[in-house]
Amino acid sequence: MCSVHTPTITNSVNLSLTSGHFHPILKESVISTLLKKPTLDKDQLSHSYRPIPNLSLISKIIERVVKSRLTDHPVSNSLLNSNQSAYCKHHSLKQLCCISMIISSMPSDHRSCHVFASLIDMSAAFDTIDHNILITRLSSWFEIQGSVLNWFESYLTSRSFPVKCDKDFSSEHISSCGVPQGSVLGPLLFVMYTTPLSTLISSLSLNHHLYADDTQLFFSFHPRNFDSSISHLQSPDCSATDFFLLDVR
Repeated sequence: MCSVHTPTITNSVNLSLTSGHFHPILKESVISTLLKKPTLDKDQLSHSYRPIPNLSLISKIIERVVKSRLTDHPVSNSLLNSNQSAYCKHHSLKQLCCISMIISSMPSDHRSCHVFASLIDMSAAFDTIDHNILITRLSSWFEIQGSVLNWFESYLTSRSFPVKCDKDFSSEHISSCGVPQGSVLGPLLFVMYTTPLSTLISSLSLNHHLYADDTQLFFSFHPRNFDSSISHLQSPDCSATDFFLLDVR
């Protein structure tokens, strides 16, 4: 049966890619809510649940083809963030990377050194992606142009969905930001969206490592410089909590 549908699916994929258009039907979905942890408060709708869209099979097939081509381009041209380990081939050893970076941030005499680590996690990271910034990022940072850029804009925008709760459905909504949870392209697009973050952090003289929406900042200093070092970290120009509020284009 699979061989019977192969020509139709192939034509659908090729038509989408050559036209730079992701069909609106493929952007329709029903979102179900999934409780993140059994211990969470079920009445806290915005924090305790993860929205899961039922994306179509054809949509995911097209995404997988695009992902294979999209991954090759930044990797072969060294455009991806070297400090980002998530969704990057041969970059998944997060703990070892962190330990290595902590050690490398220390002076030669480790015994006379303190290391400050700040661990940052973005809430609803995939849902907060600004489509306009992402399209600008794909164009300016990753040099994606023409019909390919049009395809990504078509893929991201005007996604419609109702939310299902038990047997009830909400009215239909149009997504204004974010990438679909459970999509094939979502994780890679998030990594590309946050790629310039390393440039910003490095400009503040901080060592760092990223894994998806988790960011670790490292700063080594001598005990006698404790007060000045902490003041540096807490200053408005270097506040870790401000990093994700900046629009890095």
